[in-house]
Amino acid sequence: MELAHSLLLNEDALAQITEAKRPVFIFEWLRFLDKVLVAANKVDVKEKQKKLVEQLTGLISSAPGPPTRKLLAKNLATLYSIGDTFTVFQTLDKCNDIIKSKDDTPAYLPTKLAAVACVGAFYEKMGRMLGSSFPDTINNLLKALKSAESQGRGEILLSLQKVLSGLGGAAASCHRDIYKNARSLLTDRSMAVRCAVAKCLLELQNEAVFMWTTELENVATLCFKALEGSNYGVRVAVAKLLGTVMATALMPKQAAVMRQNVKRATLEEVLELMATGFLRGGSGFLKSGGEMLKGGGSVSREVRVGVTQAYVVFVTTLGGQWLERNFGTFLSHVLDLVSHPRATQTHVEAVYSRRCVSFMLRATLGGLLGEKAQIAAGKEICQAISKQMRAVEAVVNDISGENKAGAGDVSASQHVMVCALKELGSLVQSLSATASPLIQEPSVGLLETVTSVLLHPSMAARLAAAWCLRCVAVALPYQLTPLLDRCAERINNLKSSPEAVSGYSFAMAALLGGVHQCPLGIPHTKGKLVVSIAEDLLRTAAQNSRLSLQRTQAGWLLLGALMTLGPSLVRYHLPKMLLLWRNVFPRSQKELEAEKARGDSFTWQVTLEGRAGALCAMRSFVAHCPELLTEDVIRRLMTPIECAMTMMSHVPAIIKVHGAHLKASAAMVRLRLYDILALLPPKTYEGKSVTCALAFTELQPNSASGSGALEHDPSSIYLRVPVGEAIPGPLPLGVSVIDASVALFGVVFPHVSFKHRLQMLDHFAECIKQAKGVRQQAVQLNIFTAVLSALKGLAENKSTLGPEEVRKSALALVMGALDNPNPILRCAAGEALGRMAQVVGEATFIARMAQTSFDKLKSARDVVSRTGHSLALGCLHRYVGGIGSGQHLKTSVSILLALAQDGSSHEVQTWALHSLALIVDSSGPMYRGYVEPTLSLVLTLLLTVPPSHTEVHQCLGRCLGALITTVGPELQGNGATISTIRSSCLVGCAIMQDHSDSLVQAAAISCLQQTYVIVRVCVSLNVDFLCRGLKQRQHYLNITETGLEGVLFGMLDRETDRKLCSDIHDTLGHMLSSLAVEKLSHWLKLCKDVLAATTDVGGAVVFEVEKDEEDSEKKDEMDDDTMFTGLGEDDKSKPSVAPRWVTRVFAADCLCRIILLCENADKTHFDLAAARSAQAKNVKGDLLVLHLSDLIRMAFMAATDHSNQLRMAGLQALEDIIKKFASVPEPEFPGHVILEQYQANVGAALRPAFSPDTPSDITAKACQVCSTWIGSGVVSDLNDLRRVHNLLVSSLDKVQAGKGSSSQLYSESATTMEKLAVLKAWAEVYVVAMKIKKEAESKPAKPVRSGDDDEDEEDLGTDVLPPDSLITLVQPELPSLSRLWLAMLRDYALLTLPAEFSSQLPPDGGAFYTPETIDTARLHYRSSWAPVLHAVALWLNSTGFGAGVGQEEVSSAPSKPPGLPQGGSSTIKTFEESVKDRMHLMLGVSIEFLCFPRPEEPIEHVMSCLRALCTLLEAPCAKTHIADDQLLAVELLNVLHRLLLTRDPPAVQLQVTAVVQETIRAAHDRLQRQKTAKEEDGEKDSQASLGEGGDTGELIPGKSLVFAAMELLVFILVRHLPQLNTRVKESPSHVPLRPQRLPEESARLVANAVSILAELPSLCSPAGSMTILPTVLFLITGVLKETAVKTPDNSVPVPVAAALQGIKTIITSPIARMESVQTQWTSLVRSSLASVLEYSQPDESRPDMDEVSMLTAITLFLLSASSELVGVTVLQKGCMDRFRNALNSSDPWVQARCYQLLLSVFQHSSRALSTPYIHALAPLMVEKLKAVERSRPGTAAELQAVQEGIRVLENLVGMGEEQNRVQLLALLVPTLVSYLLDENSISSAPQVSKGLHEFALQNLMRIGPLYPAAFKIVIGAAPELKTRLESAIRANQASSKAKAAARQAQPAVQAAPTIKLKTSFF
Repeated sequence: MELAHSLLLNEDALAQITEAKRPVFIFEWLRFLDKVLVAANKVDVKEKQKKLVEQLTGLISSAPGPPTRKLLAKNLATLYSIGDTFTVFQTLDKCNDIIKSKDDTPAYLPTKLAAVACVGAFYEKMGRMLGSSFPDTINNLLKALKSAESQGRGEILLSLQKVLSGLGGAAASCHRDIYKNARSLLTDRSMAVRCAVAKCLLELQNEAVFMWTTELENVATLCFKALEGSNYGVRVAVAKLLGTVMATALMPKQAAVMRQNVKRATLEEVLELMATGFLRGGSGFLKSGGEMLKGGGSVSREVRVGVTQAYVVFVTTLGGQWLERNFGTFLSHVLDLVSHPRATQTHVEAVYSRRCVSFMLRATLGGLLGEKAQIAAGKEICQAISKQMRAVEAVVNDISGENKAGAGDVSASQHVMVCALKELGSLVQSLSATASPLIQEPSVGLLETVTSVLLHPSMAARLAAAWCLRCVAVALPYQLTPLLDRCAERINNLKSSPEAVSGYSFAMAALLGGVHQCPLGIPHTKGKLVVSIAEDLLRTAAQNSRLSLQRTQAGWLLLGALMTLGPSLVRYHLPKMLLLWRNVFPRSQKELEAEKARGDSFTWQVTLEGRAGALCAMRSFVAHCPELLTEDVIRRLMTPIECAMTMMSHVPAIIKVHGAHLKASAAMVRLRLYDILALLPPKTYEGKSVTCALAFTELQPNSASGSGALEHDPSSIYLRVPVGEAIPGPLPLGVSVIDASVALFGVVFPHVSFKHRLQMLDHFAECIKQAKGVRQQAVQLNIFTAVLSALKGLAENKSTLGPEEVRKSALALVMGALDNPNPILRCAAGEALGRMAQVVGEATFIARMAQTSFDKLKSARDVVSRTGHSLALGCLHRYVGGIGSGQHLKTSVSILLALAQDGSSHEVQTWALHSLALIVDSSGPMYRGYVEPTLSLVLTLLLTVPPSHTEVHQCLGRCLGALITTVGPELQGNGATISTIRSSCLVGCAIMQDHSDSLVQAAAISCLQQTYVIVRVCVSLNVDFLCRGLKQRQHYLNITETGLEGVLFGMLDRETDRKLCSDIHDTLGHMLSSLAVEKLSHWLKLCKDVLAATTDVGGAVVFEVEKDEEDSEKKDEMDDDTMFTGLGEDDKSKPSVAPRWVTRVFAADCLCRIILLCENADKTHFDLAAARSAQAKNVKGDLLVLHLSDLIRMAFMAATDHSNQLRMAGLQALEDIIKKFASVPEPEFPGHVILEQYQANVGAALRPAFSPDTPSDITAKACQVCSTWIGSGVVSDLNDLRRVHNLLVSSLDKVQAGKGSSSQLYSESATTMEKLAVLKAWAEVYVVAMKIKKEAESKPAKPVRSGDDDEDEEDLGTDVLPPDSLITLVQPELPSLSRLWLAMLRDYALLTLPAEFSSQLPPDGGAFYTPETIDTARLHYRSSWAPVLHAVALWLNSTGFGAGVGQEEVSSAPSKPPGLPQGGSSTIKTFEESVKDRMHLMLGVSIEFLCFPRPEEPIEHVMSCLRALCTLLEAPCAKTHIADDQLLAVELLNVLHRLLLTRDPPAVQLQVTAVVQETIRAAHDRLQRQKTAKEEDGEKDSQASLGEGGDTGELIPGKSLVFAAMELLVFILVRHLPQLNTRVKESPSHVPLRPQRLPEESARLVANAVSILAELPSLCSPAGSMTILPTVLFLITGVLKETAVKTPDNSVPVPVAAALQGIKTIITSPIARMESVQTQWTSLVRSSLASVLEYSQPDESRPDMDEVSMLTAITLFLLSASSELVGVTVLQKGCMDRFRNALNSSDPWVQARCYQLLLSVFQHSSRALSTPYIHALAPLMVEKLKAVERSRPGTAAELQAVQEGIRVLENLVGMGEEQNRVQLLALLVPTLVSYLLDENSISSAPQVSKGLHEFALQNLMRIGPLYPAAFKIVIGAAPELKTRLESAIRANQASSKAKAAARQAQPAVQAAPTIKLKTSFF
C-alpha cells in the first residue's frame, strides 16, 4: 500500500499485483492524491500535470466502482483548478463523448457513470470558468437521462445538481429544461432516483424563481406524489425540498427578487397548499395500493409523515424569530389539520394524525424557541384550548339540539385538545421551574383552562388534560399537593356528573403517577385521602346506574395509581386492599355458576369493568411494591386471580347471551389477567390450569405501529413512561391483549409439562393451516413471536425443550417459515432455529440443522429460500457460540462468501453479509483463519456495490467492525500480513465515511473507533469528518472561536432528542476532562457564557456563530445570494437559542468538574502567590485561582436562578469553591485569605434559599453551604459572620416549631431532610467553634507588644476576634440545640435497629420523622448523624454531661414538641441515670456504626465518630461509666480493631489510638480508686489481687480489656513494622529488611501504640502483669531496634522516644517491689537488657543504627533496675563493650552523649553497679582526653565531646576518697593544662580551639580552690605545667574586656549541657 503513495500512479507496482488487488491499489492512490494535491507545490503539479491528466482520464475508461469514480472526478477537478486549465475542454469533450456513446452493455456502464461524475465535479469546482460550454453539457446529460437505467439516472441527476451549484444564476437558460426532465422522475420506481431528483430540484430552486411562483402548486403536487410508497430516505429528501420551496415562496431571497418582479405568496396560501398534502395526499382520487383501509380514500401514511416533516423543514428554514411572530397562525392552522374530518376518518387514522401534528409542534417549538418565547407560545396554546372548550360547552349545554352538527364538532375537538394539551404538557415539563410565570399569571389561567378540559365529553381529551396536569406537577413540584387537593374536592362535590368523576379521577391518578419524579414527594395523608375517595366511589357505584360504570372505573384507577407510591405508603392500606380484591370476585365455583344465570347486559358490563379494574390495581401493586409480596399476600391474591381465570372460560357464553358490545370489557379483563400473571413468579400458579387462551391466533391484519394513545388504556396515565418516549402511548386493546398473551406465553412455557407443550405446538400448526391469505401471515407472525418468547424463556431458565416429539413439532413449525415470502417471518424463523439449537444443545441436533441449510443453499436458486437459510446459519452460530458450532465454520463461511458475491440479487447479498457478521462476532478468535478472504470480499463489495443499495453497505460495515474485533490487538503488529489487514480496514472505513447514508457513516465511525482503541498510532481520527457529520445535522452551525465544544453546547439547546443530548453531555464530559486544565480560561468562559445568558430575550445569541463566514470559499458568490435566513432584511446568522435551564445546570456541573480536575492536576491552581509569579514569568497554561471572581460569580448566578435544579447545582459549586479556596492566603494582606472579599456574594447567594417558599432540598443544601462557610474560618469579623449565621438561626426556629405545624406541600421526609440539615449545619459550626476555642486556650497568652515591631501588629488588627468568638454565636442556641441533637440521635439509634426489633419503635414516629416515611427518613439521618454525634460529645464534655444545665431543663424536655418520648413514671431522672442514658445512646450509636461502616460511608463520618468517642471519654463521668462496665470497653476495643482492619487512612488509625488511650486511662483511674479505697480500709495485703489477672495471672479473651488492647496494638505495630512478626522471620522467603525511617504518620502511630502498651501492665495484678510483660517488652525492644536509625540532625525519632519512655515506665513500675513475682521479674529485666544488647551489636547490615538511643536504653536499665543486674557478668561485659564502642566512635555527637550517659552510671547510688564500670572505662576515657592535645577539636561538636569528657573526669575526682585525690587530679590537671594555648598562637588560633583553651582555663581556675592541697602537689610536681598555666592566666587578665565577656558567657555553658534530649528519660 505504501507504493500507492506517490504523486503519479506507480504503474510498475500496479502491474505486479494481482488483478483482484488493483482496484484497491488505485483507490488508495486516489485517496493519497486527494490529500496531497491541495497541499502540494503548484510548480510540481504543473510539471507533472500532463502525465497526471493522462493517468486519471485513462482510469475513466477502466470501469471504476462508485467510490473510485467519485474520488477520480474530485481529483481531476482539483487538478485543473490548481494547475493549468488548457486541456480542460478536451477532457470535458472526452467525457461528453463517453456519455453520448450508444454502448448500453452493463460492462460499459461504470465508465459512463465515471464520465458523468467527472462532468459534475468540473462544473462544481470551476463553475463559470467553463464559460459557455454548459448548454451542450446539460442537454447531453438530459438526453442520456431519458434512456438511462436507474443507477445512471441517479448519477446524472446528482451531476446536474453539481453543475447547477457551480454555475449559480448563470445557467438560467437551462433551468426550465432541467425542471421538466427531472420532475417526472420524482415518482420513479427506484427510491434512490427519487432522492437524487429531490436533491437536484432543491439546488435548482435556489435560482429558478418559477419553482416557487408559477409552478408552486405543481411542485407541491409532485412532492405529494413522490411521497406515495416512499421509504425513509425519500421522505427526508422530498420533505426538505417541499419545506424549502414553501419557505422561499413566503420569503424569497433578495438576489432572485431583485432580478424579476415576483409576486410573493401569502402565508395562508402556502399553509393551504401544505394542508392539501396532509389531508388529501398525492392526488385526492388516485387510489394508492396496499395501504388502503376501508372508507373513503384515505391518505397513505407515507404521504402524511412526509408532509409532516416538510412542515418542520418549512418552519426551521424560516427560523425561530419568524415562528415567534407567527406562532398564532401556525398553531391554529396545525390544530385545524387534526380537526379536519379527512384526517380522522377512522380511530387509528385520527391517532396517527394526532401524532403527526404533535411531532410538528414539538420539533419546532421545542428546538427553535428560547424559554421566553416558549412561555409566550404556552399562553397561545392556553387560549386555543379555552376557545375550543367554550365551543364544546356550548354544544353540550345546548339541550334543544338546534345545532345537530355540534356533535361532530365535539368529536373533532377532542383531537385538537389532545394535541394542544400534549404540547402544553411537554412545554411546561421542558421548561421545568422556568415555567412558573406561565402557571402563576392569572391572565393566562393555565391551570383553570386545563382543569376545565377534565369535563370534556370525550375520554381522550380528559386523559390528555390529566396528563398535562401531571407535567405541570413534575415541572413545579410545589403544585402537586394543591392540585391533588383540588381534584379531590371536585370529585366529592361533583359526584353526580359522570364526566367529572372520570376526568378528576384521571387527573388524580396522573398526579399520583408523577410523584416518583418529584424527589420531595407528597404528604402521607394524601394516600389516606385517595383511599377514602376510591372506597367511596366503589361503594356508591351501585346506587345510580347512570354513574355505575364511571365510578367503578374511577375507584379502581385511583387505587392502581396509589400503588405507584411504593411500599412504605401502601403497607398501611394493604389489608383493606386485599379485602376489596376478594369481594370483587365470586368466592366459590358455586357462586360463579350462579352468577352466569343472573344480570343483564349493563350489569355485566359494570361487573367486567370492575374486575378488570381490580386486576389492574393488583398488577400495579405487584409491579410497584415487590417488597410487600410475602407468600401469604401472594396466596391471598391468587384466590381472585384463579377466579378470574375460571370466569374467562364462561365469558364467550355470556357475550352470546348479552351481545357483542361486552367484547371490549371482556378483552380488558383478559389483558389485565395476562399482565398480572406475567409479573407473578410462575411457581405461584404452577399446576393450576393456565392456558393463555391463545389470543394471538386471532389478529386483525393491519399494523398498529404509531397508533398508541392514552385512551387505549387509561391505567398508563399513572405508570412510568417508557424510556425515550415523551408520553405513554399504549396500543389499541386488541393488539395489547395479543402482546400480553405472547409475553405471558414466554413466561409460562418453561413451566408446563411436555405434554402440554406438544399440544400447544400442534395447535399452532393447525391454526396456521386453517388461516388463509393475509390473515395467515398475521397469525404466523403472532405464533412466531410467542414461540421465540418461549424459547427465550427456556434459555433464561436453563431448561430444555423436551423429548423428540416436542422437538419435531417445533422444528416443523420453524422450518416451514424459513421459506416464507414475508421477510419478517423469515427473520423470526432464523432466530427461532438458533434459539432451539441453544436450548436443545446437542451436537447431533445442531449438525442436522446446519446440514439441512447447507443442502438447501447449494441447490436453491430462489431469493426467498437463499435468504432464509443463510440467516439460519448465522443464527445457529450466534446462539450456539463459536465452540459449539466450530466444526461447521468452514462450510458456513465458504457458502456465505459465495452468496455475498451474487451481484444479481442485492437482497441475497444483504442477508448473507448479515449472517457473516453474526458468525464473525460469535466465533471470536476461531475466525482468525478466514479474516483475509472475508476482508478482501468486503473491500471488493465496498468498491463495486452501488451506493443506492444502502442495506448492503450497512451489512458490510457490520462485517468490517466484527473483523476488526476478531483480529484485535494483533493489529498492532508490523508483519506484512498484519499491515495489509490494517490498511484494508482503513480503506474500508474511508469508503464508508464518504457514503451518503448516515447509518453507513456511523458504521465507519465505530470501525475507526475500534481501530483507534487497538492501534493508537496509525489512525488520525478524522475530526473534520466528525464535525462534518454534526454540520449535516445542524446546517446552521459554523465552528468558530468557541470551538467544537461551543458548538456542542449550542446543540444542547436545539436538540429535543434525549439520547442525543445525553451523548453530547458525555462527549463534552470527555473533552472537559482531557482539555479543561490546559485551556482553562476558554472552558470557564464557555461555562460563564452559558450561565450568564439571561432568558429575557427570546433568541439571545450567545455564541457568536459564523464570525468568519466571509472567508468561506464561495466568497465571490456570496454577494449574489447572501446566506438566506429567516428574515429577508436583517441578515443575522441564524440566532441560536439562549441556553435553556438544562444546559445551564450542565454548565454548573462542568464548573464543579473543572475545579476537581484542577485540584488533581496541580496544587498551584490554589496558590495565589505562585500563580501570580507563574503569570509574571508568562508560563504557558492558566491557573484557576486567577479566575476566582468568575467562579464565585458563576456560582452566584446559578444559586439565585429561577430553576430549582440550577440553584442546587449553584449551591454545590459554591460549596466546592469555599472548601477548595478557604485556606488560600492573600499575598498582599498577610493574615487574610482571598475569599474574604467575596463574603457579600456568598451571603447574597445563600439568602434566597432560606425564604419560606423554597423547596426543602435546596434549603438543606444551603444549610450545608452555610456551615461550610462559617466553619471555613474565612470571615473573622463577628458582624460579617452574623449575616450568614442569622440564616441558620431563622431555620433553627423552623425546626423547633415541631411536627405538622406548617401547611405541608411535600412529604414528611422532606421536612425531616430540612430539619436534619439544619441540625447538622449547627453541629458542624459548633464543632469548629469548639476547636478554635480549644486552640486559643492552648496557646500561651501573647505578651504585650513593644512599639518597635509595629508591622506585625497589622495582622492582629482591631478586628481579630477574641479567641472564643465563634462560640459566642453558638452559645445562646446551645440549650435548645443540645436538646434537639439528643432527640435526633435517639431517633437515629432507633432507626438503626435491625428489622426484628421493629416492634420497639415508637408507634407515632420520632422527634423528626413520622412512622410512614421511615424508609426515606433513614437515608436523611444516615447522612447527618455523624457531625451531630461529635457536637453532642463536645457539649456533654464541656458541660460535664449537662450537669451545668439545670435539672429542671432535663425534666421539662419531654413537654417540648420534638423532645423525648413522654414516659409517665420517670418524669425526673436523677443525674446518674441521665448520664447513663446518654452514655448508652452515644456509645450505642458509635459502636453500631463502627461495627460495620458501609464502604460508601464517607471517611469524614468515621473520623467524626472517633473524635466524638475521644471527646466523650475525656469527660470524667464517661470515664467512670466505661470503666465500670468492662465488657463494654472490651467490645469497644474489638470494634476499633475491626475498623483498623478495614480502613487504611492514617488519620483514622491515629484517632483510633487516641480512643484506646482514653479507654485505658479510664480503666487505670478506676483501679487507682479501688486501691485507695482498699488502703483506707487497711487491707494492704489484698491489693495484690487487684487488677486484671487476679492471683492466677490468666487473661480471658473477650472479657479482658488488656487482652483486647494488646490485640489491637500488636496489629498496628505489625502493620507498620512487619519485621516484628516472628513468623515472618522464620519463613524461608524472608529477606531481612534494613530498618528504614517510617513516614511521619506511621511513626506517630507506632509511638502512640508503644506508649499505650507500656501503660498496660499497670492495669494488671502482679500475676497478670507477668503474663503480658514478656510480650510487651519484646515489642517495645523490637520497636527500638527497628526504628533507632540515625537522623541527619541527630534528633530522636518519635517511636524511639516512646520506646525509651516505655522502658522507663515499665522498669520503674511498682511491680518490681512485689515479693511474689521477684524471680520472674528479675529474669524478665535481664533478658530484656540482653535483647537490647544483642540489637545494639555493631553490624555491617545496619550501618546507620542509632547507637545513642541504644546506649540510652542500656543506661535506663542500669539506672532503674540496678539491683537485678548487679553481678551478672555476661550483661556487664556486653554493656561495657557498647560503651567502649561509643567512646571509640568517630562521631563526636555519639562520644558526647556517651560521656553524659556514663556520668549518670558512674554517679549511681549503688556502688556495686558503678564501680566495675568506672574501673573498666575510666582509663580509656583518660586516654581519649589526653589524645586531644595532639588533634585539637575542629568543630563545635568535637569541642563539646571533649567538654563532656572533662566533666565526667571532674565528677570522678569529686567522687574519689580523700587519699586518692592526688592521683586523680594528676590525671585531670595535666590534661587540662595541655589544652591551653601559648600567648603567641592564641590570636591566630581558630574559634573552636580558642573555645577549648578558655574552657580548660575556667575549669583549672575552679578546681584549684576546690582541692587546694592536692592541686598544689600536682602543679608542684611538674614545673612546665606551672609555667603554662601562669602565662595563660596572665594573658587572660591582660585582656580584661575579654575576661568580662568570658564571665558572662562561660557560666552559661557550664550550667547545662548544651545537648538535651527532647524527652528527658532520667
